[in-house]
Amino acid sequence: MKRSIYIFTNGQLQRKDNTIYFENETGKKYLPVENIREMYLFGEVSINKKFLDFCSQKEILLHFFNHHGYYTGTFYPREHYNAGYVTVKQVEHYIDEEKRVNLARKFVYGAVRNILQVLRYYQNRGKDVGAFREQIEELLPGIEMVRQVPQLMALEGNIREMYYHGFDRILEHEAFRFEKRTKRPPQNHLNTLLSFGNSLLYSMVLSEIYKTHLDPRIGYLHTTNFRRFSLNLDVAEVFKPILIDRVIFTLVGKRMITDKHFEKHLEGIYLKEMGRKVFVEELEKRMQTTIRHRSIGREVSYRRLMRLELYKIEKQIVEDQEYQPFVAQW
Repeated sequence: MKRSIYIFTNGQLQRKDNTIYFENETGKKYLPVENIREMYLFGEVSINKKFLDFCSQKEILLHFFNHHGYYTGTFYPREHYNAGYVTVKQVEHYIDEEKRVNLARKFVYGAVRNILQVLRYYQNRGKDVGAFREQIEELLPGIEMVRQVPQLMALEGNIREMYYHGFDRILEHEAFRFEKRTKRPPQNHLNTLLSFGNSLLYSMVLSEIYKTHLDPRIGYLHTTNFRRFSLNLDVAEVFKPILIDRVIFTLVGKRMITDKHFEKHLEGIYLKEMGRKVFVEELEKRMQTTIRHRSIGREVSYRRLMRLELYKIEKQIVEDQEYQPFVAQW
């Protein structure tokens, strides 16, 4: 079974024969290449062309993060699965405004339905989030009425802002108050967790896209422009509430992450290495959790759900089989 490798310390990644190893001041650690799906590099890691060539052969993606833990880019090996026909159909769905908006609406609809599921889950456990849930339910039908992507993004932004204010009722923790959404850099502990988690999720979806015929540069909700990738941002919207937000609620609610895991700089607040490790461990645990998938009648992991979501998108683009986003049932 392939797995993700996370490297938080400084060192060198090198190829040796048919395997790779990470070397730092404590020594060498060999990594069985056949078991690696992707690598997340948070430390100052040196690599060379020989190593990158080997990663390309073995279809290993490298996701890079800066010293504050924020995503900076991905080494995306030569596509082995890309199909010209699928790319043409993706472009057709982008330049046809009606088809583009239709897909974009699906991503927003899936995101909002999963937001409502999260609120329902915590309301059933005694959290005072009923008013936020009702406000968002009133806005849900408006998604189908929107005919342009910018207005759709604005609506989604308004809904998510309401939802984020519900975090205070769920967490009931003074050190993790929402206040307002801030990014690049975040200005409080909760925003730091959201930004860090979302960056990880964008990278995970990108890794799954690599295993399909889809081109990650062509998104529908997020504009396809000079940004390297955008389809992963679209798909991540559907999974943020049930993956990243639920992980944050667990970490803060169980005091697995506290204010000691953060450091303040002039420009903002960042997770320390210890905090990043705790977050990654809990997210990986959730990604491997299995649920019963009603359509295929068996247990699948959340990571597998992402791949299935991409297959559904491809079927709409290529076969006109209408895409229905995944909505959690718990």
